[in-house]
Amino acid sequence: MPYLSRIITRAMNKRYILSLDQGTTSSRAILFNKRGQPVASARKEFTQIFPQPGWVEHDPDEIWATQAGVAAEALSRAGAVISEVAATGITNQRETTILWNRKTGKPVYNAIVWQDRRTAGYCDRLTEEGLAPLVASRTGLIIDAYFSATKIRWILENVPGVREMAGRGELAFGTVDSWLLWNLSGGKIHMTDVSNASRTMLFNIHTLEWDTELLSLFGIPESILPEVRSSSEVYGPASGLFSSGIPVAGIAGDQQAALFGQMCVEEGMVKNTYGTGCFMMMNTGKKPGVSENRLLSTVAWQIGGETTYALEGSIFIGGAVVQWLRDGLGVIRSSLDVEELTSQVPSSEGVYFVPAFAGLGAPYWNQHARGIITGLTRGTTAAHIARAALDGIAYQVLDVLLAMESDSGLKIKELRVDGGATVNDRLMQFQADLLQAEVVRSAITETTALGAAFLAGLATGFWAGIDELRSQWQAGFHFKPSMSPEERTSLIKGWHRAVRTAGAWTGDAERD
Repeated sequence: MPYLSRIITRAMNKRYILSLDQGTTSSRAILFNKRGQPVASARKEFTQIFPQPGWVEHDPDEIWATQAGVAAEALSRAGAVISEVAATGITNQRETTILWNRKTGKPVYNAIVWQDRRTAGYCDRLTEEGLAPLVASRTGLIIDAYFSATKIRWILENVPGVREMAGRGELAFGTVDSWLLWNLSGGKIHMTDVSNASRTMLFNIHTLEWDTELLSLFGIPESILPEVRSSSEVYGPASGLFSSGIPVAGIAGDQQAALFGQMCVEEGMVKNTYGTGCFMMMNTGKKPGVSENRLLSTVAWQIGGETTYALEGSIFIGGAVVQWLRDGLGVIRSSLDVEELTSQVPSSEGVYFVPAFAGLGAPYWNQHARGIITGLTRGTTAAHIARAALDGIAYQVLDVLLAMESDSGLKIKELRVDGGATVNDRLMQFQADLLQAEVVRSAITETTALGAAFLAGLATGFWAGIDELRSQWQAGFHFKPSMSPEERTSLIKGWHRAVRTAGAWTGDAERD
């Protein structure tokens, strides 16, 4: 019996799908049952490396070690054995760039994280040279240090011996999904999926191939790139982690996985994920969307030969601002303490916090903006600053939603939300008030991991099809707007004034 047929036959009798969710600040693993319910999970944070202001790195070996560790821990917590698992799905922080030696499997440099701004000056020069229309027409993206292309170029140009290694065919590039798949397969598989490839600024989202003109522009040899496959298929066995070699059968970048996990499978459906950053996506169907408001057009997923596209608004700092309150400012001991602290005040009382620690993403795309807190008085307390920090998340989401409504010509009446920050009822209610739309929190907040599980389960026959998955999605709570129009207008006006100030700090403000 052929390999794939054997997998599908066996999967129908298995109990679980294992989802590996490799995020910006932690690696987690979640075991899902046939009903799409989480059975057990494990999570481990890893080191954030800041070599210089604006630089953000991770240790690729630590990423792999933590991800492998939590996979085993999740199985142990469930009292499950690997033979009960039908398949593994991968979802990952996107754009983060890793280059490694094909022979040894060792990274040649730390992972350069999506938040890293070291190539911002180079991106400015490309824009000044008039290359933005070319990049946008091929990739759907805006020229920005956020994406992988300029990070790859930086490593090739600045790490001794790496370009020579590429010339000898010894170098491999991958986003985090490729790095995990390489290690899961014991160094036998060098692949990515279309959703992650579309975030590199090297992938033509129309032809679904690596773009040779862009590779030449950035000076990147095609030999280092992974093979691009669909988001739901059997890539090969995870023999590098599990002796039984269960198949890896689903891959999607974290935001695309969340869109799928939220079952936003019909054109016009929208979700927002509140993670380290915030990412709003709208399913645009079988054709790439065109944005007049500086949103991104990206591949959502490819299943069974059909490609689905999405419009996306990327916010660089979302839940990470809570980590800064904890680790940078020291006003809370754990991230969970922020809700209690903010409950001490009825509002931010005129304080605005623009968390542009890594510049501003959509719809501003100001690489050089920096975080500011405005409106401080002698009466301002840590609670006001914390409240303003959470409010800043909601304001950024509002900006993206307004841009998305303008691009699509649709009035968005419902926003499906997921991610860690959605447990904060105060934040979700404030979000609904600002949007003047219903905010629907999924019953399962870990929809990113769920999306990866769904993709792996579809490929192996664990689930029969999308209709079965759609029936499993459940709303947890609905937040309905209740704020007066006058108060909303006043708050939004103050926020936009604060955003202009953040831009003006670098002499590059957005003007009315």
